[in-house]
Amino acid sequence: MPIATLSPSLVWNHFATLCAIPRPSRHEAALREHLMAWAQGRGLQTETDTAGNLLIRKPASAGLEQVPPLAMQAHLDMVCQANSGYAHDFLTMPIRAEVQNGWLVAPNTTLGADNGMGVALALAALEDDTLQHGPLEVLLTVDEEDGMGGAHGLQGGWLRATCMLNLDTEEWGEFYLGCAGGADVEVQAQWPTLSVAAGHTLWTLSISGLRGGHSGCDIHLARGNANRLLAQALQALQCALGDAVQLVSLRGGTARNALPREARAVLALPAALLVQAQRVVDILAQQWRSTLVVAGGETQVAVQWLPAEVTNAQALSTQAQRSLLQAMCIAPYGVRAMSPHFAGVVETSNNLGVVDLKDGVFSANLMVRSLRDDQTTALADAIATVFRSAGMQVDVDGHYPGWTPNPQSALLAQCQAVYRQTVGEDSRLQVIHAGLECGIINAKYPGMDTVSFGPTIRGAHAPGERVEIASVERCWTLLRALITALAQPV
Repeated sequence: MPIATLSPSLVWNHFATLCAIPRPSRHEAALREHLMAWAQGRGLQTETDTAGNLLIRKPASAGLEQVPPLAMQAHLDMVCQANSGYAHDFLTMPIRAEVQNGWLVAPNTTLGADNGMGVALALAALEDDTLQHGPLEVLLTVDEEDGMGGAHGLQGGWLRATCMLNLDTEEWGEFYLGCAGGADVEVQAQWPTLSVAAGHTLWTLSISGLRGGHSGCDIHLARGNANRLLAQALQALQCALGDAVQLVSLRGGTARNALPREARAVLALPAALLVQAQRVVDILAQQWRSTLVVAGGETQVAVQWLPAEVTNAQALSTQAQRSLLQAMCIAPYGVRAMSPHFAGVVETSNNLGVVDLKDGVFSANLMVRSLRDDQTTALADAIATVFRSAGMQVDVDGHYPGWTPNPQSALLAQCQAVYRQTVGEDSRLQVIHAGLECGIINAKYPGMDTVSFGPTIRGAHAPGERVEIASVERCWTLLRALITALAQPV
């Protein structure tokens, strides 16, 4: 079933366009140009800023020119993840999606519903000429998934609105009024290397089959992190085999904000010790399978040994190998603390997102999140201390503020009232352990009253991402009702 045939067609037509035009982080230009041409063709005003963000303005309906402007905000880019062995070039190929049991799913890649559905909803609101509304502003930011670059570079004094609907959350029926801030911990090192010992053979040890997911929204589900599991396996081999095992290279994860699903290392070891090495890792894998929380029964840890072909292989020195593996195993990871104020919400966490070692050059990226900015700094410093103590260079950057909840928000009260009238039941309030752009935007626009909502999305940042079709229609109905209500005299 083609996406554009789904209901409401105004929304799904725009999402079909987003699936057709590639939009990885830092590669949103083609989509931005397309949307500018679309908006200008409808007589709408468009502007861009130096960061590459796009602002589209629509004048008020006749007689509503004095209504305060309303902003809607979403981001253009998407996380790009594909299943191992599935060839997909996110820079050139469209997203392939299909309808399955009431959901739109990308079976082998991320779908980009995060945050393409928010973009589609906002564009549909601009296109719907049956709406009675005050002045509308749609802010579409860039580079959200790779460091909040668009929000950080957002032009000040650009928005005229003092109320903003962020459309970047993933649970229908909930209004979000706060989110985590965060920072990146970047680790680098140049380790001494030596030639692989005579009589050693090269093997690739890979760990796969993990479910992955969003490093904020899913961090509390105790899903396996392939980078962490690989480090544990390598350290176990080092303990069991001593200096006989040599680490040549490793690589795992593809995005700082996605839980790594796969990781692999190239090892050198005596052929006579291969069976023992496999037994050590198999024991660990059995432990992982029994202790990991397997949401939905979909995750199966797979361990594989394959012969490796590496020309002029250089392994880490014994001391460098010990220092690196120890740091990767003991650095804080996962949930650090739960919120004492919001039941079931993670306060502070981090994700070991991407690691790489080749020819003695090591790099890693860890993403720290917290509802408290001071705890973002504290956890980032704790991680940095571990890696620095192992002789590595560490930079902590990319700080962005959290979005402080305001339960007394006038916009929130109106959203709740309209939801109750439209849906016939009360909405729920939530704070999310993920990085929305609201905190950064609100810092640039003090006094901005912000609420966030969206359709139900599952598996964001991982292949198989899906959005519930019925929840999209509910969101559209609610958004139209909100825009109408906010245009009424108080």
